Formats: sequence, C-alpha cells, structure tokens
Amino acid sequence: MGIFGDIGHFIMTPLYYLVSAVLVGWHKVWGTVLNADGGIAWALSIIGLTLVIRAALIPLFVKQIKSSRNMQLIQPKVKELQKKYGHDREKLAQETMALYKETGTNPFASCLPILIQMPIFLALFRLIDKAAKDQTGNGFLSDALAKNFGESKLFGTIPISASFTSPDGHTSVQIVAAILVVAMTATTFLTQRQLMSKNMPADALSGPYAQQQKLLLYVLPLVFAVGGIAFPIGVLLYWTTSNLWTMCQQFYVIRNNPAPGTPAAQAKADRDAAKARRHGGAAVATEVATEPEVDRRPATRQQPKKQTREQRKKSGGAKPSGTTPEGDQQ
Repeated sequence: MGIFGDIGHFIMTPLYYLVSAVLVGWHKVWGTVLNADGGIAWALSIIGLTLVIRAALIPLFVKQIKSSRNMQLIQPKVKELQKKYGHDREKLAQETMALYKETGTNPFASCLPILIQMPIFLALFRLIDKAAKDQTGNGFLSDALAKNFGESKLFGTIPISASFTSPDGHTSVQIVAAILVVAMTATTFLTQRQLMSKNMPADALSGPYAQQQKLLLYVLPLVFAVGGIAFPIGVLLYWTTSNLWTMCQQFYVIRNNPAPGTPAAQAKADRDAAKARRHGGAAVATEVATEPEVDRRPATRQQPKKQTREQRKKSGGAKPSGTTPEGDQQ
C-alpha cells in the first residue's frame, strides 16, 4: 500500500469509527419511527450526523469569528505598515506578524472549520462509496448495514449512493443531484457574501484581506459546483445541510454581535435605539397612568365656634376700644 497509503489509513481509521458511530446511532433512532431500510431514514441520519459535527465545531466557529473580526479591525494598521515598509518585504512580513501576535489574530483561523470538516467529509464519502460498490462497512458500520445503506433509495427510486455523473439510469437522480449542487453552491456564496456586505468595515474592503475574501467569494462556490456533480446524493445532503447551518449561525452572530464600524453594527444600534424608544414611551405612559389623583376642590371654611361672654373674657382678655361684645347691647 505504500507509506502514504499507510499514513492515510492511520488518519482515516479513527474518522471512520467516529462518523459511522454517529451515523449508525441516528439510523437506530430514525429506524424506530420510519422504515429502517428506506432512504429517508438514512438521509435523516446523514443530516443528524451533520448537526452533531457542526455543534461540536461551534468553539472553532467562535474562534473563526473573533479572528475574522480582528483581521477587519487591524486593516488600517496593516495599511500603515504597507506604506512604511512597502519597499522592504521582509521587514513588512516581520512587522505584520508582530501585529498579528500583538492583537491575538490568526489569519488562518477562518479556514479552520472547513479544514476540520474536509477529513470528515472524505470519511463519509468513502463510507458511502464502499457501501455502494463493495457492500462492505467500516468502523461501526457493519457489512449488513453497509449493504442496506448502499442500496437505500429516496422516494423509492433515487439511490442515496448515486451521483449526477453516475445516475444508475435514473433521470430523477440527476434532477435531485442538480438541485442539491445548486443549493450547496448558493449557500456557500450567500454565506461569504453575508460576511462581506454586513460585517466588514469600509477600511477592510480595500485591503489584501478583502481581496482574499473576494477571491473566496467566487472561487469556493465554483469549486463546489464543479466537484459537486461527482458527489453521491448522501454527501450532497451533508454539505448542503452544513452550509445552511453555517449561514444561520453566521446570521445570528452578525445580527447580535457585529464587528464595530460595520453596516451590521449600525443596524444593531438602530434596533437598540428603536427598542429603547418603545420601552421609554411605555414607561412614561405607565407613570402617567399610575399617578395618584389629587383632590383639587377648595377646602371647606370652618366656622368659628360660638363662645359665651365668660369664655371670651378668658380667651380674649382686654377688648379693643370702640368694640362691644356681642350680647352687651340691651
């Protein structure tokens, strides 16, 4: 098999066990409510496998988001270094790496989720391929399950192991494969476009990092479109589901925690201001509604109490001249 074959087998064997364990586990779950021999149960198992893997990659995604944000925010400093050391490439590279280290930025972190997924993607591809061609399993996927997996069909006519270039004589396979390839390509493009249009500051749209992002924007979907026609239906399900997860996850992060100075940050500030105004208006209305009523009627004048002559003498003392107490005139 050769040294490279031995290395590949050493790397892939643990992945076969990992992927097959999750796949078989989901198949047991779906097999209790659906036909275990049907393609729907296996298709949902592949989607379940995708969700488990993507959930496990959330820490890497968070690291990717932080690194991408740092790359955007330091672009003005990178431009200053380019102006200062543009004549000395070695010095420019040293200063740029020092800037990355100082700000805790890894320019390759944005590729980590894709790089981690590629071996898993390859392991699933090999499991489906061997199950379809040789009816042999790997890892926890037994030969009996592999045969069942390889022969399973969606909607009774579409083999889950068939591809656009190998439709097994079914036009429906090419139609479904084409739809999945388009969905996979479109979600890849929209995810990258979402990042560039909403979560990149203006300064970062003209630097080398922006050129790299623009390159990925068009190259990655093209690569997936060209390569996707050879992928089995099951692999296309995996990759399309993974892209949908990425798009939704990125939408949530950009909406709730955007990079400063970006259109997404301005949109969040506008939403927060509108929310504050709504809550402020409600608070004022509540305060006015709950203000206690004040009795504004004039106070009733209290009439003086009638006193006898003896009481007036005791309380009034000497009377002013020219006055005659009431009852003295007879």
